[in-house]
Formats: sequence, C-alpha cells, structure tokens
Amino acid sequence: MNRESIIHQLTETEGVFDFIVIGGGATGLGIALDAATRGYKTALFEQSDFTKATSSRSTKLVHGGVRYLAQGNLSLVSEALRERGILKKNAPHLVKDQRFLIPCYRWWEAPFYFCGLVVYDFMSGRLRFGRSMCIGPKRAVKTIPNLRRKGLTAGIVYHDGQFDDSRLAINIVRTAVEAGACALNYMKVTALLKEDGKVTGVAVQDRETGHTCHIKSRAVINATGVFADTILQMDTPGSRPAVRPSQGVHIVLDASFLASDYAIMIPKTPDGRVLFAVPWHNKVIVGATDTLMKEALEEPVALEEEIQFILHTAGNYLTRPPQRTDVLSVFAGLRPLAAPRSERKKTKEISRSHKIMCQKSGLISIIGGKWTTYRKMAEETLNFAIRRMHIPARDCVTASCPIHGSCPHPDFSDPLWIYGADAAGIRELIASSPAMAEKLHPRYACTAGEVTWIIRNEMPRTLEDILARRLRILFLDARAAVEMAPRVAGILAAELAKDDTWKENQLDAFKKVASAYILT
Repeated sequence: MNRESIIHQLTETEGVFDFIVIGGGATGLGIALDAATRGYKTALFEQSDFTKATSSRSTKLVHGGVRYLAQGNLSLVSEALRERGILKKNAPHLVKDQRFLIPCYRWWEAPFYFCGLVVYDFMSGRLRFGRSMCIGPKRAVKTIPNLRRKGLTAGIVYHDGQFDDSRLAINIVRTAVEAGACALNYMKVTALLKEDGKVTGVAVQDRETGHTCHIKSRAVINATGVFADTILQMDTPGSRPAVRPSQGVHIVLDASFLASDYAIMIPKTPDGRVLFAVPWHNKVIVGATDTLMKEALEEPVALEEEIQFILHTAGNYLTRPPQRTDVLSVFAGLRPLAAPRSERKKTKEISRSHKIMCQKSGLISIIGGKWTTYRKMAEETLNFAIRRMHIPARDCVTASCPIHGSCPHPDFSDPLWIYGADAAGIRELIASSPAMAEKLHPRYACTAGEVTWIIRNEMPRTLEDILARRLRILFLDARAAVEMAPRVAGILAAELAKDDTWKENQLDAFKKVASAYILT
C-alpha cells in the first residue's frame, strides 16, 4: 500500500489494462478485488480517499434487510443474507454477530414481527447468525435497561451482522493490491478516452502533483455511486440522470444511552421509516433518515429536521431521551439510488436493488445497491463487462477469498481487534519506543504507534483520512477528533516529509470538515 510504488507500477505496466474501475467506494473496491483475483490487469482510481463518500457513512450493519422482507422483496433479502454469511466468513475480524431487540407496544406486533423473523432465519439457511425468539416485557427491559417500559407488551430478539465500513474497505484495497491491482486514492478521472466512439481508457490526474496521464483499458467501469452521473455526462453530455441521491443521517451517543450490547430496531416509525440504535466501538449510532436530495455533495450536511427527527423518535423508546448536547457526532451520507421513471416516488419506495448499464460507447456503470451485497454486485458487474467487451472469461473466486487481516477467532475486547492479523505488527511498533506508546487522547486508546503504522501501511494522504476513515474518531467523537488533530498532523507531516505550512493547512481543512459533525 505504498502510493509511490503503485503509481510507478501503473505507469510502467506494459500494454493495456483489462479493467479500469472508477470509484473507491464499496462497489468499486469489490469490482477491483474480483478482477484482480481472477488474474485480470486492473486499475482503480478514486478522486478523494477510499470510502470518502457514501461507503464510510452507513449504519454499520451487514444485514438482509428486515424492511425489505416486509415489502415482499424476497430476492433482495435472500441474496443479502447469503452475502452476509460469506462476508463474516471472509472477514471475521471486521464482521460480527449483533443481537437486536424489537420492542413491541401493541398486541399484534409481537406475533407479526416474530413470524416475519422466523422466515428471515429460514432464508439465512446454514449461514444463519442465530435464532430469533419472542421474550416477555420483563426480560426485554432486563436486556436493554433503558428501554421505555410503559406499554411494552413483548420483545423480539433477532440476529444480524455489524461491521466497520471504512475499515473493511481499507482491507479490501489491501487484498486487491496484494492480488496485483493498481488501486489509488486522490486520482481524479478528468476525461474518457475514445476511439471511433468507443471508450478505450481514461485521463486521470494525480491531485497531489497535478500530473495527468492517459491509461488504456479494454473495459472501463463507472462505480462512482452518487457521482455516477458525472462520468455518464463525460460519455454522453445531456443524458438523463441515472442516480437519485437520498440522504441518511446518523447521530452518535454515549454507550450509556442503551447500557446494553443489544441493538434496538424500530421497524416502523410514525412516518413509515426504520430506526436503529446500534452499539458500535463503545458508542451508540442512531439513525437513519431517508431524505430526497437535489444534488450529490462530497461532504453532505445533516439537515436540522433530520436531527430533530432522530432525537425525537429515539426519545420515544428510551427512558433517557437524548438531547442535542448529548450528541458526540452527527454524520450524513448519500445513498446512490437508481433514479425511478416516476418523479412522484418517495425515497423509501425506490428499489435498493442495483442496476448495471452499458452505454453505446461501451462504458459500463453500476448504480445502487448496498454494502452487504458489494461482493455479489461486483461479480455480476464483472461478468456483465466480460460478456459485453468480449474479454476471455475467468471464474470468480471472491466467495472464498479471505480479506486482508482475516483471523479466525478475533478478540473483540482487544482495542486493536479491527486490525485482525495486522494487530501484532502494530503492537510491535508501539513497543519500540515510549513515544510510540503515547496515547493521542485521554479518553481513547489510540496511540502514536497506531497512527504511524496506518500511515506506513494504509495510504492515508490527509489528516481527515486518518481521523475519519482509519481511526474513525471523527465519527465517534468529533470534538475529541479536533483535540487530537494537532498531534496526528505532526506525525503525518513527519512521515510524509511535509513542512509546517502543509501541516497547518491540513489542520485548517480538517477543522472545517469536523465542524459539520459537531452540533452546536
């Protein structure tokens, strides 16, 4: 994961690539991993950091989608449940079983939800995480002590998966690079190369140096999520939008608001949405909203009505209603929903299934989908591209491909559990000197040695890359992230051989981004 050596590999590669993937989110990384492990010459370009946009801002769940079961979308649920099991098998250091409780306050809710979850378990087959059960109100309150007691008739316990989205993405990048892919962040595709009207490659600019190079490929795949229309416009100016961005907002609270390792799932809020309160890295994530947006922004901002909706709805189910002052961080993400033909559709009615398209030029795009099914989406997209571009077929192997860092029995009480097999190397670096063992913040376990290891092994280029998507502190406690920023900026500047001016610019840029994560 050395950026300079990968750039050298990119420019020195003889002949054309088999696949160029545009976009470093879940879908693009999955496609690059699939292509590289099949033995194809593969390059991936991300204009910012890996998972800068949607793929770092999920609800942190690997799930079949109970709400899709209620909608009757059995094929999507079945596929997601299979992929959930495969992902836990391939990345056990990043995906774990999470127990959920659905609180029931009306007489019909317990039998209705329990029957649905029995079907959910059955559809999981041998990849099931655990068996659903119905429990009484006393046991439900014992399970989640801060659950509202008044009117509680029963609770339904079920199992789904939880993960760390950006950490999984970084490990997927490393797996792809180890398989031979050239995967680079801060490389912006500025144009599509064409011959006789057919796409033959891309012009890509290194955002650090400003240097532009032309890279040829047999197939170009647009996996840019909410920004897919930008690439489609490069291909066919004036084309109809293919993506409808929907914003989802989450707030982060202290773990004491649940006081449990169970999550709460509210299957139907008063306005028909689904709300989760999920333990994550010793905090609680609550969300999400579903708001149609007019445009896709690289750094979306939570709307006041979204924040109020989450606080109010969560307060209806907890004995201690959260207030604005309790929010440690708030983050917004945009879902890349495939644009419907009817403009009247609400976001919750738009299919979460993915859509694969091929333009007359041969440009292939994938729209929509979800983190849980990233591997299957990649397989389908690559198979589609192979057929359309007449590339010799090779079998997909990602269903049995361990993700970098995979270890069979992770200790989730270990502060370094998210690194899996890499944790030993981090401990060795931390033990190498007292300076490396210094904590970056009194409330958190992360050390100078951990940051140094990240810089040397995971290709962060900015202060935000580290605090938001490697350490995840910006998402967990935005004020603490700002407080530790100067120390981390100093380590990053030293490792990248940057001067004080660069360091100060990094601090200014990070504080500007972090301000949107802090409620005032």
